[in-house]
Amino acid sequence: MSGLTIHDIRKRFESSTDFNEIFEAFEHALRQRIDDIELYRLLFWNHSLTPDELRLFGEKLSQEFSHIAYDVYMWLASVFEATTSMKDNYELTLVYYRKAAHVNPGQPEPYLDAADCFEPDLNIPPASVLINFLKEGVQKVVLPTMLYQRLGHLYELVGNDEMSAYCRRKAEEGSIPPQDAPSPEP
Repeated sequence: MSGLTIHDIRKRFESSTDFNEIFEAFEHALRQRIDDIELYRLLFWNHSLTPDELRLFGEKLSQEFSHIAYDVYMWLASVFEATTSMKDNYELTLVYYRKAAHVNPGQPEPYLDAADCFEPDLNIPPASVLINFLKEGVQKVVLPTMLYQRLGHLYELVGNDEMSAYCRRKAEEGSIPPQDAPSPEP
């Protein structure tokens, strides 16, 4: 196998439609220990790759470079959200938002982005699945205010006014800065 330069790898990721060529470039990138997420974004947006092929690349990349796994999973989720069929779209999207949340549980983005996927007319992904995911997030995120806001909105959409009001109150409580404790007197 001849050596590929980073320019060659980038070009194949961006424009090749031959899986074997793309795979070869991917192997070269791994062998060269290239961990530049910007390069792999080109790979993830290559429209000739199937969802299974994208998953293969993303999973391998996350194993090889665990320090960029969060970014890999977030990118895969956004690609699946934008490019695959309605049913697979949201299933794969949620799979990768969950993986991103697992890698970096304190980040609110996977939870918030997953909530943004909700199509209320079709109940896709199921509101109950999103609600449970966001409820997991409020336990892990340092400032869960925005998660409570999204939960309130989701509960409103499914007709649970009591939980909607509760979540909105929790969101408001989170936006109030804590009172400064009085300083001890000398």
